[in-house]
Amino acid sequence: MVSPIQATSFNCAGQGDIPCPTCNADQEPGFYKENQMSQCPACYGRGLIAHRDGSDTICTKCDGKGKIPCATCGSRGLLKCKTCNGSGSLLTRKIAVVKWKTLSTRKVSATSGAASVPDEIFHRAKGVQLCNTQAYQCTPAYFADSFFLNTFSSDVIADRASVPPTARVICERHTISVVPVTRVTMRHHRQSFSFYIVGYSREVYLKDYYPARFCWGLCPCLEWLKV
Repeated sequence: MVSPIQATSFNCAGQGDIPCPTCNADQEPGFYKENQMSQCPACYGRGLIAHRDGSDTICTKCDGKGKIPCATCGSRGLLKCKTCNGSGSLLTRKIAVVKWKTLSTRKVSATSGAASVPDEIFHRAKGVQLCNTQAYQCTPAYFADSFFLNTFSSDVIADRASVPPTARVICERHTISVVPVTRVTMRHHRQSFSFYIVGYSREVYLKDYYPARFCWGLCPCLEWLKV
């Protein structure tokens, strides 16, 4: 992110002009005089040009005045500051590198029948959203008919990820989803095993050693899950 900034030119102290170094060489820094004249180099200040026959003519360079304006500034006493080009300010810029990072806190509360399913299976499974709020700082959700969900929401908010002191929070999002879990128990040659169907995306979690233990790499028994 680039931010333009107007800064004062220190060379001219923000005035846009500096004293002429030719006709104000003896002045204090920052002070100048206008309309200062210098001696005409053609007539040496006489205003007249002498000729060999003894006659004089008016000097055309200074119009007979013997002095001419300063060749550097035209006797203005000031020169345009080259640093700021006469504006008195400099256009500078500062580059700020902004890094965005999402801090998340996830919590799963599974029933006893689905307690053996790892949390990461629930995190990627699709369920039904019961709450989805966004604010600068979210507060616990309120469900009039569920004390359990109210407690669960409060626990998630209380365990929110800590923000580093050098970072700034833009907003928070608080979501609660219910993910259905179906436990399937199957028997093969008097040996039984179980697997779980998690969420509406039909994520399958196979516990124990299935299918290598029971199907020897062949899985036609799960083809019905694809419909």
